[in-house]
Amino acid sequence: MKRIKEVYIICDHIRSLYNVGSIFRTADAMGVTKIYLCGITGTPLQSGLQKVSLGAENFVAWEYKKSASLLINSLKKQGVKIVALELLAGQSIDLKKFKPQFPLALIVGNEVEGVSKNLLKKADDIVHIPMSGQKESLNVAVAFGIAGYSIMSS
Repeated sequence: MKRIKEVYIICDHIRSLYNVGSIFRTADAMGVTKIYLCGITGTPLQSGLQKVSLGAENFVAWEYKKSASLLINSLKKQGVKIVALELLAGQSIDLKKFKPQFPLALIVGNEVEGVSKNLLKKADDIVHIPMSGQKESLNVAVAFGIAGYSIMSS
C-alpha cells in the first residue's frame, strides 16, 4: 500500500490489549506509518491482542519504547509534529478545525488518565473530539479511529 501521509501513533500507557488490538486494526485500514507502544502498553508479543487486531499487527510497523517522552524528543528532532488527543478546556483545538502538518505523530493515552501532563507539554498541538452527550470521553480505540481518519482525510 502506498502511504499518502506520514503518520505515527504513540500509544502511551494503554491498559487493555483489546484497545491496542483495535488500534492496530484501524491503523492498518488508515495506512499508518508506524505505531509506538509505550510504557505499560501491551505489544503483539502478548496473547490476546491478535483476537481483536485480526492479523493487522503483521502489516503495521510497530516498536516498543519504554518512555514516550524520550520518543517524542527524538521524533521532534526529525521534524515530526506532535499532536495529543485530549480534551482540555480552553487549550485544545476542536478536531474539525484542526489543520494537520505532516509528518505527524498522534498521542493517545491511558483509558482513565488520558495523555499525561508531561506529554501534553511536549505536544505541538492538542486536539479534542467535540462531545454532545453527558460523557466527556470515548473509548481510546474509538477516539483514535475518529481522530485518525479526520487527520488522514485533511
